[in-house]
Amino acid sequence: MDKSGKIYRTYVQTLKEELIPAMGCTEPIAIAYAAAKAREVLGCEPDLVKIGVSNNIIKNVKSVVVPNTDGMKGIEAAAVAGILGGNAAKELEVISEVTANQKAAMRRFLSSVPISVEAIDNGIIFDIIIALYCGTDSAVVRISQYHTNIVYIKKNDEVLLDNTARQTSAACNTEAGSGLTDRSLLIANIYDFAETCDLDDVRPLLDTQILYNTQISEEGLLGDYGANVGSTYLKFYGNDVRNRAIAKAAAGSDARMSGCEMPVVINSGSGNQGLTVSLPVLEYAREYGKSREELYRALAVANLCAIHQKTAIGKLSAYCGAVTAGSGAGA
Repeated sequence: MDKSGKIYRTYVQTLKEELIPAMGCTEPIAIAYAAAKAREVLGCEPDLVKIGVSNNIIKNVKSVVVPNTDGMKGIEAAAVAGILGGNAAKELEVISEVTANQKAAMRRFLSSVPISVEAIDNGIIFDIIIALYCGTDSAVVRISQYHTNIVYIKKNDEVLLDNTARQTSAACNTEAGSGLTDRSLLIANIYDFAETCDLDDVRPLLDTQILYNTQISEEGLLGDYGANVGSTYLKFYGNDVRNRAIAKAAAGSDARMSGCEMPVVINSGSGNQGLTVSLPVLEYAREYGKSREELYRALAVANLCAIHQKTAIGKLSAYCGAVTAGSGAGA
């Protein structure tokens, strides 16, 4: 593939946009990110919090443990974690540096400050609006379409950012309309790219994916997280490569959904998809003694095939993204 051509550049940029670190389930972390940004804009601790979220956000956040909160779950906990312990500059690792004092303050805040949560329907599947108030001051931050896409910021009566018109237009149905690279991916081109790409263009992304996703998977196997699917699977079904591929992805998922305070490199906006698309490939590469270069090129195929499938489906849907991620790993 021509390394100076548009297709090549698009595929590299797509991987850069998608393979990013996140701590915890990405929907509560997106709420925490919006809340941290709103707190930054407000400039003080709020005395009233209003949260509006689309139905699919409610589905994905309601029962998930939020990292660095001592086991708290749900929408309110995610927002408060962002307000009191978040660093908006870190985006999907927004609550990776929470202190013990901040954790204690979160529980006090939840018990003393009014927080309302409302289901909203603006025709956008992925929609989060955080409004913070302190006396006569207010701040509003909105994220739409994907986890880090802040489209609206307002302080008091001053609108600081407004990209909502583009998000609610017909253009928002395309990746480019949402501010991402246009995803005109084809399987033949994905394979050509993976076979011929300059590894320096993808190595940093894939090294981080390998490191982070392996670490949380091992933590999931050793620790007591969720239903312990990974360790239970190995115990009852054996330790062959197929079973290890299944168990390691499941263990990483159990850990992150149960509040493990370790990052995951995501795919298509999802940590579980990031784990599922990468860990089986790693396991088979080890089993068959593949070189590091072969592993990088296999991961390029896996990640781009998963992204290709999710492009038509969308970041959030009733469709289980583990299927597309598993298909990518199989490819």
